[in-house]
Amino acid sequence: MTNPQWTRRHALHAMAAASALASLPLRAQDNAAASSDGASAAPRDAKEIRIGQSVHLTGPLAPFILPVVKGQNLAIDELNRKGGLQGRPVRLITLDDAYDPKKCVENVNTLIDKEKVVALYGLASTANVAAVLPILSEKKIPLVGVYTGSPVLRTKQHPYFFTTMASYRDEVVQMIRNLVTLQKSQIGLVYQNAPFGQLMKPVVEEVAKELGATLVALVPLEANGSDAVAAAQSLAAAKPQAIMFMAFGPSIIPFVKAARAYVGVPIYCVSISNSPALLKAMGEDARGLAFTQLVPYPYRQTTAVTRDLSAVMSRAGIEVGYDYMFGYVSMRILLEAMRRAGKQVTPANIVKGMESMAKYDMGGYPVSYGPNKHHGSTFVEITIVGPGGRWIR
Repeated sequence: MTNPQWTRRHALHAMAAASALASLPLRAQDNAAASSDGASAAPRDAKEIRIGQSVHLTGPLAPFILPVVKGQNLAIDELNRKGGLQGRPVRLITLDDAYDPKKCVENVNTLIDKEKVVALYGLASTANVAAVLPILSEKKIPLVGVYTGSPVLRTKQHPYFFTTMASYRDEVVQMIRNLVTLQKSQIGLVYQNAPFGQLMKPVVEEVAKELGATLVALVPLEANGSDAVAAAQSLAAAKPQAIMFMAFGPSIIPFVKAARAYVGVPIYCVSISNSPALLKAMGEDARGLAFTQLVPYPYRQTTAVTRDLSAVMSRAGIEVGYDYMFGYVSMRILLEAMRRAGKQVTPANIVKGMESMAKYDMGGYPVSYGPNKHHGSTFVEITIVGPGGRWIR
């Protein structure tokens, strides 16, 4: 069985996107995939409760968000089959922004002013989220769950902004902690020679210092991987015990091949660099790579949340995977806050509902929120690519 994986923070080359598109169960042009009305047990004449989302349903990055959108919708369908909230169906209205901040702002205003949504959900990209934050304050509406782990967005608490997944920094902490435990504290850092890599470089430096690791080399890598051999040779000269890969997109293919040839040490990759199309393109070179994951391992039904996901996906006739789990878990957190809002599911009561979740565990994925804590998860696991591209915990 192939284990597909999407991570919410990609910017992958169009080649990889096209490769993955054919196997996706969801199409950007299928409007049914963009809003969840589902087979619902909630009364059809009841006034629906609306949630709004702006995300890239079209363009080269769309194949990587569409399974996540499907996961979100499965969570809503599951709730509606059980009668909705207070007997009212919940509907997610998803608009396409093609990854453009200006279009995202336009969509958000439409969702709030015209569609009368009670909450926003699942925006993607640091730039899009940053552009929307002032609107949240102005219109007093919550945004719960985003598909970026940028520490920049989490530095200062925002009264209407909540995250549901760990940050990039949390991923780095887990990587370095694991390497130090394995007595591989002499680390070579490879970072993308682009804004993402320059964002991550000081984060890795800071965490390494905190946890007692040493960065023996800091090597930039071009986004297209054209300097992969030179980067691997620079690392080899520093003799690291392990490599941390802070980049995404097609550069991982030539870099891993070069690193296998010149360095020959474990390679730890941040979740954003994970893509089923790229792993497939690497073939056997991918075997043994370590990746961070931000949701529980979905392939064994050992916890309540994995059993729940397995059940809804079985009904939908879809194979489980990290991508679907990501959307499913994140949406369930928002739905729980809406349940806690009581009979009046208003933006203000949803904020109160989120802040009331001091200890909430849906069964294998615990989160914790409060009036002074809006970033509820630090959950990070490390998985290894095994034979045939299967994930091994």
